Amino acid sequence: MRKATKAWHTFNFFNLLFLTCLALAMFLPFLNVLAQSFSDSQAIVSGKVLFWPVHFTLINYQYVFSDMSIWRSFYITVYITVVGTLINLLATASLAYPVSRPEYKGRQMVVFMVLITMVFSAPLIPNFILMKTLHLTNTTWALLIPGAISAFNFFVMRSFFMQIPSELIDSGRIDGCTEMRMVWSIILPLSKPVMASLGIFYAVNHWNTYMNALYYINKPAFWPLQVKLRQLIEADDISIDPNAAQFSSLLHSDPEGIKMATIIIATIPIVLIYPFLQRHFVKGMMIGSVKS
Repeated sequence: MRKATKAWHTFNFFNLLFLTCLALAMFLPFLNVLAQSFSDSQAIVSGKVLFWPVHFTLINYQYVFSDMSIWRSFYITVYITVVGTLINLLATASLAYPVSRPEYKGRQMVVFMVLITMVFSAPLIPNFILMKTLHLTNTTWALLIPGAISAFNFFVMRSFFMQIPSELIDSGRIDGCTEMRMVWSIILPLSKPVMASLGIFYAVNHWNTYMNALYYINKPAFWPLQVKLRQLIEADDISIDPNAAQFSSLLHSDPEGIKMATIIIATIPIVLIYPFLQRHFVKGMMIGSVKS
């Protein structure tokens, strides 16, 4: 017994050590970017910045917040994240709930068709032709409609709905509830954990959308934040208005600080959402991933 206890403590020690190193490997690069965003450009170029700002300055954030093109991209990203997530959850629930009920006769065929999309995905060129034919290119709908339902999230939500007792649904029908009233008053309130979990997945996917925007959108006015960020990172220099006195120090300096500030602004909002949904997220993953 003592030997088993000692082995267990040894395992816990090395497991904690491994997870700590893994967490540091993920957090330290972010801390470095954060430090650079508050540092002078000369300090960044000379390699003096590690995990603490050198020659602390807010000029990088002042420039980013004064650039209307970045604000426009930020608005586009927030819009497709909020609207896209609502569309995703509505579409996924609308498909997952009927096929989770045994009285729906064609449910196996629908599940099989969704499963096929997980194995075989449409190539890029047919997708682009479809988007162009539907006149969705250069619109935000090209970032919202194609991925309205994720096959993986569909199966998670379907598994969750299948665990809701049939007696609860039958009692609602006996009390005279229509299907829509029953879904709204009974099913959805019970589905907060899985909705929060899948909502995070969908929201992060929309917030980080890049490839679809690159394929389907050519107008800078409709670029989301990630595409705008790519443009800033790849640019050799960033245009500074010579008449803007507050940015005169940036005219002949490297724009690395501006790039890092933009990265932080693009990262922080979606990170701040998780703590508010953590309880539902953990519960949703534990329940929605178990099939009865």
